[in-house]
Amino acid sequence: MTARTTVLAPQVRDAMVALGAAAKKGLGDPVLAELVMIRASQINACAFCLDMHVDVAVEKNGEGAERIALLSAWREAGELYSERERAALALTEAVTVLTDGFVPDDVFEQAAKYFDEAELAHLLGVITVINSWNRLMVSRRIEPGGPAW
Repeated sequence: MTARTTVLAPQVRDAMVALGAAAKKGLGDPVLAELVMIRASQINACAFCLDMHVDVAVEKNGEGAERIALLSAWREAGELYSERERAALALTEAVTVLTDGFVPDDVFEQAAKYFDEAELAHLLGVITVINSWNRLMVSRRIEPGGPAW
């Protein structure tokens, strides 16, 4: 598989990078931000983003291999993830998949128990920006370690 194009408009790239940085900073939990980005990237089968964010989670934020390896099965992973992380991961899946055309109220309400309004807004920003990056990378067939733009 070869990349369809490695071109990404600089204005789009810069806006996406700025949005991601603002969302992560406002969330204030870099490990959780990476878990969310990895989970969305798993769902969207974005190898480029998985490669990048697993590396950031482990190398920059000290996340353990077990939690990364079991992330796709977080519901069955017992106490490996906190209730706060579980709420964020459930919201990530609901926003990413949108099977019913909306995020179910119970999923949103569960997240609201663990995140104040500002944190929730930033969490939604993280989820939204990684889904956008996933779509940009998958549609262009950018491989792991390949040129991002």
